[in-house]
Amino acid sequence: MARIVSLGSALQDLYMIDRDDFVATELCDVHHKNCKSIFGELEIGSKVDIDRVLYTIGGGGTNAAVEFARHGHESIYLGNIGHDIAGDAVLACLDDEGVDNSYVEYAPKRATGCSVIMLDTHTGERTILTYRGASSKFDNLDEEDLERIQPDWLYVTSLRGDMDTLLRFFEKAKEIGCQIMFNPGKQELAEKKKMIGLLDLVDVLLVNKSEAAEIVPGTILSELVSRLGNYVKTVIITDGNMGAIAKNGEKTYRLGIYEDIPVKDTTGAGDAFGSGFLAHFAEGHSFRDSLIFASANSTAVVAEFSAKKGLLTGSEKLHQMPIQEVK
Repeated sequence: MARIVSLGSALQDLYMIDRDDFVATELCDVHHKNCKSIFGELEIGSKVDIDRVLYTIGGGGTNAAVEFARHGHESIYLGNIGHDIAGDAVLACLDDEGVDNSYVEYAPKRATGCSVIMLDTHTGERTILTYRGASSKFDNLDEEDLERIQPDWLYVTSLRGDMDTLLRFFEKAKEIGCQIMFNPGKQELAEKKKMIGLLDLVDVLLVNKSEAAEIVPGTILSELVSRLGNYVKTVIITDGNMGAIAKNGEKTYRLGIYEDIPVKDTTGAGDAFGSGFLAHFAEGHSFRDSLIFASANSTAVVAEFSAKKGLLTGSEKLHQMPIQEVK
């Protein structure tokens, strides 16, 4: 097993689940173009009874850390919380899952991040209201913690565009011989030149199709994965229910979805795919088998409410899925 550090956000997620009050309404301009969906026909000033409330812990950093721990790895979480009840809940969740939370920092004058997720059970559509709070900044975190931990892998999700902190941690990881898997967010992608500069230090890059197209030119997956492969040896590009494509410098695989199931909640699906891949790969499994596990892990998560409930342990027996090598 490996020692894996997860660097990213920690949030308390509050689910508001309903079967009829969050119906989407489509709004279009006078020419019936430029249409968009407005979530929920809710009257301003009204009180709306919902069917269910669920309190969970989310955030890309903690989601990944829990997957690594469930897989049996030595999992350490690095991130920020506030001195509040939500912060206590984050620590309790990590304790319960066997994640080392001794490197968690308390952000000064900021509460623990929180998301309110309004979910329509008929369609699975959702709207998320997020207060980043303690997870809005990461410049207080110390890259020397990596020197003390000596991890095999550093798994990094979005740091809200804090490119300086990313560079500090990436350079320290390379200095101590630690491999890096990076799943950037839109704030990192907005810093394109700095983002591309970081890729020289990355061993595995995980992005979705639209994110890939923000980094390199291209419209189809094969173009995007080939061009990103000029920067990073191992590249994984997801494409929702169309599956994914992945290249590790030697082989390229095109895969569909693991299983066509009713989707309850897509929260954490990307985190499950990325952390599932690394959890399996760091255990010594092949690139191909790790992609299959990643897809299965993501499928298991969207079948449940919350980003963590469906996370797999690696002991499950998996069935075959559409995957082929691209020559």
